[in-house]
Amino acid sequence: MTRVLIIVQNLPVPFDRRVWLECQALISDGHQVAVVCPKGRDDPAYEVIDTVEVYKYRPYAPGGSKVSFITEYAYSFLATAWLTFKARRSGRFGVMQACNPPDIFWPIGMALRALDRTRFVFDHHDLCPELYESRFSGGPKLPYRMLRAMERRTHRTADHVISTNESYRDVAVKRSGKPASKVTVVRSGPDPDRLKRGQAHPQLRRGRRFLAAYIGVMGPQDGVDIVVRAADIVVHEFGRDDIAFTLIGSGDCFDDLVRMRDELGLAGHVEFTGRVPDELVTQVMSTADVGLSPDPKNPLNDVSTMNKTMEYMAYELPVVAFDLHETRVSAGDAAVYVTPNDVHEYAKAVVALIDNESARARMAKLGRARVEQELAWSRQRPAYLGVYRDLTATGQAQS
Repeated sequence: MTRVLIIVQNLPVPFDRRVWLECQALISDGHQVAVVCPKGRDDPAYEVIDTVEVYKYRPYAPGGSKVSFITEYAYSFLATAWLTFKARRSGRFGVMQACNPPDIFWPIGMALRALDRTRFVFDHHDLCPELYESRFSGGPKLPYRMLRAMERRTHRTADHVISTNESYRDVAVKRSGKPASKVTVVRSGPDPDRLKRGQAHPQLRRGRRFLAAYIGVMGPQDGVDIVVRAADIVVHEFGRDDIAFTLIGSGDCFDDLVRMRDELGLAGHVEFTGRVPDELVTQVMSTADVGLSPDPKNPLNDVSTMNKTMEYMAYELPVVAFDLHETRVSAGDAAVYVTPNDVHEYAKAVVALIDNESARARMAKLGRARVEQELAWSRQRPAYLGVYRDLTATGQAQS
């Protein structure tokens, strides 16, 4: 039995669905698992969830500036290092898995390797250099170069890299020089047994005939402002009073987005729920007619896999998305693709899909089938566990 430590900084566990599925896979394969992550609202500093030990620290809320992100990363590193060695008191770790962003935890991996011969797995969730480019377009190049250096160091320090898609795998191999044999693609597939369409709850349409839904993070690069502006076009330009919008989630931009909605006079049409229990998520997704993936085209989004898109597909929701490379790879024919970053075209596509019931039904079936047959976590799980089996079988760290 191997003791595994998983480090994640940008979301609490089990709210981070990918990390939680990984924890469950490891436990089912006979491993012990501990997690270090930030606290969610009202979370305790330590708890055991389904045998997973979860150590949590109070998150640092960035102000959105470059300096605040540096401060956040420094604070997160120190808090994570402290809790890592606190968790280590219960026994050495055979494997440490660090999830990004940010790419700052490789020194902890090196320290555990020196102390305990711990193997280091890097689970590559985001491209931090491209994240910087997307948030601070036209900004100074020094931070970008520093992020590239940290990304490269993380890749090269890791015994094995797990990439969420082929685009990220190319970054590890071609940009960081990681041997291709040390990089495995494990997509963030949804669990179709848990995420599936149930009974509709008409009251969630709030008196309207149709419902368009969004679920996910609400940061500067996520395009939720596009949903609000598209809703403004749908309601005030197209005169469609029969479509409700429900937006689930939270993030750096949440307050600004609510303010934008109110300034546009959309309070009766657009609902922001914040983070809600899984039961309500299922009710909303089972009632909705379309799923919204408004991620604008930028250096990060074009090559990133959007979890929300695949969750919509699991709930048999046709998707409206901008035409991004990896979004097409995920959704295939289950989505309508719009010229990137064109808000007016996005609004038109939402209305057109709402009004085409047969297209919605066809796309819903295609999306669900794609999840079950190709994208589901059960299809990704063997590759993920295979990385651990190889590392724990060798008993030697390799870089």
